[in-house]
Amino acid sequence: MNRTDSLPTVPTAASPGTEPAPASVPLEIRTGRDPRWARPALLGLLAVTALLYLWGLGASGWANAFYSAAVQAGSQSWTAFFYGSSDAANSITVDKTPASLWLMALSVRIFGLSGWSILVPQALLGVASVGVLYATVRRWYGPAAGLLAGAVLALTPVATLMFRFNNPDALLVFLLVAAAYATVRAVETASTRWIALTGVLVGFGFLTKMLQAFLVIPVFAGVYLLAAPTGLGRRIRRLLLAGLAVVVSAGWWVAIVELMPASARPYIGGSQNNSILELTLGYNGLGRITGDEVGSVGGGGRPGGGGGGPFSGQTGLLRMFDTEVGGQISWLLPAALILLVAGLWLAGRAPRTDRTRAGLLLWGGWLLVTGLIFSFMSGIFHAYYTVALAPAVGALVGIGTTLLWRARSAAVRWRRLAATLVLAGTLAVTAWWSWHLLGRTPDWHPWLRPTVLAVGLTTAVLLAVSAVIKEFVSGNGFQGDANSLVNSEAGAGHRTGFAGRVVRWVAPVVSVAGIAVALAGPAAYAMQTAATPHSGAIPSAGPAGAGGFGGPGGPGGRMPGNGQFPGGPPGGTGQFPGFPGGPNGTGRDGGANAGGFPGFPGGGQAPGAPGGTGQDGTTPGGIPGQGGFPGQDGGTGQEGRGQRGGGMGGLLDAREPSAEMTALLTADADDYTWVAATVGSNNASGYQLATGRPVMPIGGFNGSDPSPTLAQFQRYVADGRIHYFLGGGGFRANGGSNASAEIAAWVAENFTATTVDGVTVYDLSSGKQG
Repeated sequence: MNRTDSLPTVPTAASPGTEPAPASVPLEIRTGRDPRWARPALLGLLAVTALLYLWGLGASGWANAFYSAAVQAGSQSWTAFFYGSSDAANSITVDKTPASLWLMALSVRIFGLSGWSILVPQALLGVASVGVLYATVRRWYGPAAGLLAGAVLALTPVATLMFRFNNPDALLVFLLVAAAYATVRAVETASTRWIALTGVLVGFGFLTKMLQAFLVIPVFAGVYLLAAPTGLGRRIRRLLLAGLAVVVSAGWWVAIVELMPASARPYIGGSQNNSILELTLGYNGLGRITGDEVGSVGGGGRPGGGGGGPFSGQTGLLRMFDTEVGGQISWLLPAALILLVAGLWLAGRAPRTDRTRAGLLLWGGWLLVTGLIFSFMSGIFHAYYTVALAPAVGALVGIGTTLLWRARSAAVRWRRLAATLVLAGTLAVTAWWSWHLLGRTPDWHPWLRPTVLAVGLTTAVLLAVSAVIKEFVSGNGFQGDANSLVNSEAGAGHRTGFAGRVVRWVAPVVSVAGIAVALAGPAAYAMQTAATPHSGAIPSAGPAGAGGFGGPGGPGGRMPGNGQFPGGPPGGTGQFPGFPGGPNGTGRDGGANAGGFPGFPGGGQAPGAPGGTGQDGTTPGGIPGQGGFPGQDGGTGQEGRGQRGGGMGGLLDAREPSAEMTALLTADADDYTWVAATVGSNNASGYQLATGRPVMPIGGFNGSDPSPTLAQFQRYVADGRIHYFLGGGGFRANGGSNASAEIAAWVAENFTATTVDGVTVYDLSSGKQG
C-alpha cells in the first residue's frame, strides 16, 4: 500500500459522524477491520500473559500478609469488608482505601481462604490490563502497535511481580488503563458519556490507592481539552462533569467513613486522628511528596544526604534508572522517551484534533508526570510503585515503533532515512541499556548479557545500513518517491535487482530480531520473577542483587551488601542507617542515639546494629534474641524462626506460628473477641491467618497509630475480650503515637510472662499480675 509521510487524523469505523480517512492510512485503521493475523496474535499474547501470571501462583503463600489478613477478615465480616479492616473484630483498618481488598475477599468467599484464591484476581487483572492496553493503542495506531504495547506491559518485570502479588497496585493499573481507553473514546467524538466514565474509573482508582490515582487527571483532561472535536465551551463543561464523576465515585465511601461515628467503625489505620481525610492528605498524600509522614518508618530523607528516606533510595532525575529501581521498570524506558520525541516530530504541525499527537501526549504525559513525581518525592517510595509506569512505557514503544516503521515509506527520502536511523538508534540504546542492567546481576545467566548487546547492536547496524542502501541503489540520490526501489526498472537498472530484493527482506527480518532482543532482558527477569515466591511488604522483581531491597522475598534471599541497607557504611552488617534521633537505638557507628532506629516498643537496641543484642525476649513489644530482621546478616529474624527470607521482602513479613502456638491461641477462642493482641499489623497477621481468628494489631501497620489507647486496651482486658498478649513485632519512627509502647509496658508490669516456642506470651485472662 502506498503511504505518505503525513500522519492525518484517523477516524475509525466505530466513530460516527466523522469523515472517511484518507487512503494513505493503513487499511485496518480506515475500516476498523483487523488483518487475519491480528486476532490469533492477540489471543496468543493473552494466553502467554495468563500463563506467566497464573503459573504456580500459590507458591507465594500469603504474599503480603498485611493485606491477606484484611482479605481474610473481609471474607468473615461484611463490616470488615466494607472498611478494609485488618481483623474481623474491626479494631483498625489497613492504611489504604479498600477497593482492591474487595475483589480478593469476594474471591475468598467463593473459593475459600488460600494463597491462590487471594492472588488469582490480581493475575486476572494483569491479563485484563494487557488486553485493554492493546485495545486502546490498536484503536488509533493499528493491531501491530497494540500487540507490541501489550507485550511490553506483560513482560515488564515489576508488572509480573505486582500482578502475582496482593498489593493494591494491580487494580490501580487496570483502572487507569481502562480510564485511558475511555479517554481515547471520548476524544474521538467529544463524548460526554466516555469522559464521564473516565472520571468514574479514576475515582475508583482513588478507592484503590488514594491520591496516586489522581496523577493522571491533568494528562487525561489536557488531552481531551486539546483534541476533542467540539467547541471550547463544550469541552470545558464536559470536563467539569468528569470532575464531578471523580468526586462522586471516590467520595461516597469517604463520606460514609467520615460521617460514621468513630465508635461505630474501626479506627482508620495510618492516621493519628482517626480520620480518612487525614490519611488521604497526610500519610498517603502530600506526606509522600514532602517526606513529612507522621508515624511512618523513616521518611523525610536521610541525614546528610538526598531525600527519599531509608526505603526510598536517592531522589533525583535518574531515580528510575538507579540500582534500586532500574531493573524493575527501566528496560525500555529510554526507548519510550526517544520514541515519544520522534513521534511528536512526525506529527508535526497537525490540526488540533489530530489523534496521532493526542495519543502520544496522553501516554507521554502519563509517563512524564508520574515518573517525575516518583523521581523527586521525598517520602516513602518503593520500587514496585513503578508498575504504574509500565502501561505508558508499553504504549509509547508500540506507538513510536509503528509510526517510525510506517514513515519508512514516506514520500520524502530524507524523512524515510531519518525514521529508519531513529529506529536503529533506539534499538542500539535499548540493547546497551539492557547490557548495563544485566551487569547488575553478573552471575545470573552470564551468557545473556553479551548476547543481548551483540545481537542488538548488529541488528541496529543492519537496519541502518539497509536504509542507506535502499536510498542509494534507487539511483536518484535523495529525490523521487518511496517506490522507486521496488517498482522502477528504468534509471536504477541493474542496481535494483539482487540488491533491491535483499534490502526489501533485510529490514523486516532485522526488525523482528530487534524486537526480540529488546524484550529479552525484561522477559528473562519477568520469568525469573514468576518462578520465585515473594512475600513481605516490599517485594522486588528479578534475581537477587538486581536492585530494590534484596530481590525476591522467597526463602533464603538476602539483601546485597551483606544485608546492609542503602546508604550504610561499607562492610556493614545489616544496620539500619540514618534514622534521626531515635531513642534506644544505635547510629551508623554504633553510638547511642546517633541516628539509629528509633523507638521500638519496649526499648532495646536496633536489630542488626554493630554490637547490638536486641531484646532479651522478655519485654513485650520487643524483638527477642539477636533481633535481626529476617533475611539480614547480623540477625536471626524475629525470634529466629518461622520467617520467609528475602531481605527487605522479609523485613515486613508475617510470623508463621508453630503448631503449639496455634493450638494455644485457638483453645477457647469462641470466648474472646480477639484471641490475642500484639504490636504491629504484620506481626498480628501471621497469627490471624494461622488461627482464622481475629488478632488485634496494636498500633496498626508500624505500631505507631493510637489504636487502641492504653485506657481502651485496659477496658478490653477488664471486659475479658482479649485472651493473650504476644511479644515481638512493631516498630515506630518519624513520630507517631506511643500507645503501643505504653500498652506493652503495662502488660509487662501487671501480668506474668511465659514462653511458648520462643515467643513471650501473657495470659490476660488469668488474673495473675507480675
